[in-house]
Parts: sequence; C-alpha cells; structure tokens
Amino acid sequence: MTPLPSATPSPIRAVLFDYGGVIAEEGFRAGLFALAGRQGLDPMTLLLAGADAVYSSGFVLGQADERKFWAQLREETGLQGSDEALTGEILPRFTLRPAMLDLVAQLKDRGLLVGILSDQTDWLERLEVRDRFFHHFDRVFNSWHWGKGKRDVTFFTEVAADLGLAPGQILFIDDLPGNVARAQQAGMRAILYPEEGGIAGLVEAGLRG
Repeated sequence: MTPLPSATPSPIRAVLFDYGGVIAEEGFRAGLFALAGRQGLDPMTLLLAGADAVYSSGFVLGQADERKFWAQLREETGLQGSDEALTGEILPRFTLRPAMLDLVAQLKDRGLLVGILSDQTDWLERLEVRDRFFHHFDRVFNSWHWGKGKRDVTFFTEVAADLGLAPGQILFIDDLPGNVARAQQAGMRAILYPEEGGIAGLVEAGLRG
C-alpha cells in the first residue's frame, strides 16, 4: 500500500469501512460461488438469493440465527448441505487484507476516527475471535446489533449521530454501489472500493473533497 501524502485540511473527521469486500476478502460471495459450482447452481442467482435472504430471514438484522437463513436459502434455491457445512464454506473465505489495515493505521495517525460499518451477522464476532482485528478500529458498527442495515438510509444517519458527527464529516468506503449511493443520500462522502486497486488515492481525494 502506497503511503498517504502528508495531512491536508479536510472537513472529514471519520472514515468508515465496509468489512467484506473492503477490509477483508468477500467471503460470502466467494463461498456461495464455490457452492454453486459444486452443486450445479447458477452462481449469480445463488448470490442474489443469498443477499436477499440474509435480510428477509432477519439474519443480518439480528432477528434470526443462521439456521433460519440457511433453511430459507435451501428452500428457495435447492442448495444442499448442513448449516455447519454451508457456513464452513463462507467464513474461511473472509481473509483480512493487510494493505487495508495499513491504510487504517495511517488514517488513525492523522487523527481521524476509523471504524467498520458492515451489514454482518454474529459471524463478524466469530471472525473477530479468529482474526483479532477490532482493535485496529475506534468503532465497529454491525447491522446485527442495530436491527437495520445499509439498505436503510437511516442506518447511516444514526451511525453519524452516534459518532456525534454530521454525515458530511464522514467518509465511507464500500464495494457495493447501492450502499455507496445510500450513504451519499444520507449526506456522507462515499466512494466505491476499486477492485483494480488504487484505494489510497481515492481515500486521499475523498478527504480533500
């Protein structure tokens, strides 16, 4: 990761990162794609069904456990496997990106508050037990504990209020265009994580406005 330039004046006071697909590899997508390939299912169909099922089952909102989520996804798609086996395809594929943790450290050194803002379940706590990464961040906002996620614009405004900041004082990075758009709708400065690299430059541009 290329070091950020020296600090420049910015109205931004906090930088929030999505977890899967930004701070870590996107294990949910990779795991479902692997399952689809082995079971003869269409990967994108399974991914979209899974993304909807984590919401409609209540799993990502802390209203249900993984048993309900997997039962619903099996019923809707024909996916096969025990809950334990299916989760075992997802969690190992969430692997931390060291370069992103380096970027987080650089931002903290500049006096910025850094945090995670993630649509996740109790899986995030299980990943913390495995990888011990929460200490890199000042705050961790997980939809599982809030009862709402990034499909709801008010999640962004409530997070800003919890931080004691105006939304415009927050820079948010996510790998899904819809989440970026809703964060911007809430008033945050938001950027889409670039799959081809160059995130440090985008963050610096976001800090400068």
